[in-house]
Amino acid sequence: MSRRRSAATPPPPFRAAAGACCGMDVGGTFTDIVITGPGAWRLEKLPSRPRQPEQPGVEALRRLDPEALLPALHGSTVATNALLERRGARTALVLTAGFADLLTLGRGQRGDLYRFDPDPRPTLLDPDSDLNLQLEERLDASGAVLQAPSAADLEGLVRRVAASGAEAVAVCLLFSWLDDRHERAAATALRRAGLGRFLSLSSQVLPLVREVERASTTLANAYLMPVMRRYLDRLARGLAGRPLAVMGSHAGLLAPRAAARLPVATVLSGPAGGVLGARAVARRQGLERILSLDMGGTSTDVALCEGEPALDGWSVVGGIAIHRPSLRIHTVGAGGGSILEVAPGRLLKLGPRSAGAWPGPAAYGRGGGEPTLTDANTVLGRLPAGLRLADGTRLDASAAARALAPVARRMGLSLQDCALAAVRLADAQMERALRRISVEAGVDPRECSLVAFGGAAGMHACALAEGLAIPRVLVPAAAGLLSAVGLATAPPSASGMLSLALRPWPGRGHGWPPAVEAGYRRLLVAARRDLGRLCDLNQLTVQRAADLRYEGQSWELTVPWVADPAALRAAFESQHQARFGFHLPERRTQLVALRLTARCLPLAELPSTWSWPDPQEAGPSSTDLVLPGGRVQRAPLVAHQLLAPGASLRGPAVLTQPDSTLLLASGWGLTALHTGDLLLERG
Repeated sequence: MSRRRSAATPPPPFRAAAGACCGMDVGGTFTDIVITGPGAWRLEKLPSRPRQPEQPGVEALRRLDPEALLPALHGSTVATNALLERRGARTALVLTAGFADLLTLGRGQRGDLYRFDPDPRPTLLDPDSDLNLQLEERLDASGAVLQAPSAADLEGLVRRVAASGAEAVAVCLLFSWLDDRHERAAATALRRAGLGRFLSLSSQVLPLVREVERASTTLANAYLMPVMRRYLDRLARGLAGRPLAVMGSHAGLLAPRAAARLPVATVLSGPAGGVLGARAVARRQGLERILSLDMGGTSTDVALCEGEPALDGWSVVGGIAIHRPSLRIHTVGAGGGSILEVAPGRLLKLGPRSAGAWPGPAAYGRGGGEPTLTDANTVLGRLPAGLRLADGTRLDASAAARALAPVARRMGLSLQDCALAAVRLADAQMERALRRISVEAGVDPRECSLVAFGGAAGMHACALAEGLAIPRVLVPAAAGLLSAVGLATAPPSASGMLSLALRPWPGRGHGWPPAVEAGYRRLLVAARRDLGRLCDLNQLTVQRAADLRYEGQSWELTVPWVADPAALRAAFESQHQARFGFHLPERRTQLVALRLTARCLPLAELPSTWSWPDPQEAGPSSTDLVLPGGRVQRAPLVAHQLLAPGASLRGPAVLTQPDSTLLLASGWGLTALHTGDLLLERG
């Protein structure tokens, strides 16, 4: 009798030969599969199944690799969607007595300064709920015990958790980042009572200063644990013993056990793979400073890479603050399947609702009736009628026009002008997102290249580059599957962080106290534990960083670690100047937290060739593009795969391939590179 494998059971060690592995990215609309190897990489794109997100990928891998020899590198939106749709577990939160309103009050900031009745602050827990529990205990700001929880207090806590019917429990006590003895005592009592299966302690999830962010992250982690554990169990059973790793928000691969223990570390799992793929294809062309544009069926994700992807210590998903290392990715609800609506005042609105994988946009011909951005692009001829997509779908221009017609009537516009307005609205939302990650971070987009990928990014890349004066656009050969490509080229990685009690900055000629080096050793031990079954620890590379701030500041900047205090302060001031336009040499500097990232070598490198499952059928040779003002211009339709290296093309033109479509606008030229990528330049 076979024994089921649980996500908590250690998977077999990775055993990729000659760079062979499987990249599997599960998106809201499509699931992308990449099989790597010494020859051409095989590519496959399948419709996702929201109720069984793991199934399309599992079925494809069984067919493409029936011997289950290749490691599976997995990116998923399971944790993200559970937060967005509030489909997590019933979760109890244990706080220090007197702090029941911690998450409701937050930091007292108002999201909208000009509303008399602002919306309530998003939380995962009602402060008056029987799930909001308190424990009589207290540490002071130095970590000294003021009141220890008694045995009776702990027994009372166990009874209240049991009575609440909670499936998961989060424990976040005041100053536990300095001393976690009271959190450990609560955990021991809960586990003895059989209530500790899904238990998150803030001292393990986020041992950092700031109780609001620590409580929010710890609660979200417990809230997601049962969802992620069940998902990884189903995935592991479907993969039938295949080695598995999960992409983390920090753009590194995690062991399944680590992902099940820290599901908040995966909330940007899918987008992180795309950023890694964009960096890899750009670096191959000698482009180091890039803006990545990942436009799929549900949303668009943008990020900045200056050599390496920019990392943040926090993100916000569904209004919930998640303070874990993650790529600096900004998301807007503008995808190919985003639904168009008319808001009060005859204002056109795009997203965040999406037609999803089924029925999808009306143009897919599966019975969808709500108008989407894809339908608008179809009406404008940018997605030609009859075009065959990767999953066999043929675009239905008549269905797209029927879906868009009610919106056009309500707006008082012609069908074509309504479609143009929808496209301009999407461009404006994406341009604003690109400005946020570049201009607001002190980076001039005119000095960057735009890497456009995802199934829909090619439709908007030229317009966005013109709006930001970006001189060139790189479109990868496998643009619609680049997130899966990024997964296949991602390194196994673990990140950790640790706050220290604030200490005076070392004087001239003095080094750091022993607690600093001890903290880094503690983080390294944890990283080696998490990576032990994913890679050879002898190949591990370690990067240290620190969170610094001026005395009196509320937030920190993360700076690469330098052992010399004077050099570290100089690096901090340089970064402060670049970010905010000033620095304060007379102000004292504080070391707030330590950060460490450990990486192994990736399993695969980008290939020189790609292999689609079926060649794209011959179709029409041209399309009628609708331009602003209603003018129609005939433009050639060109198959991307048929372009020989060195071939060039002038816009306007539409380039097609099974996974994506590219609009080459007027005034732009295109060159086919030997790697299969396309380089677009203005003028």
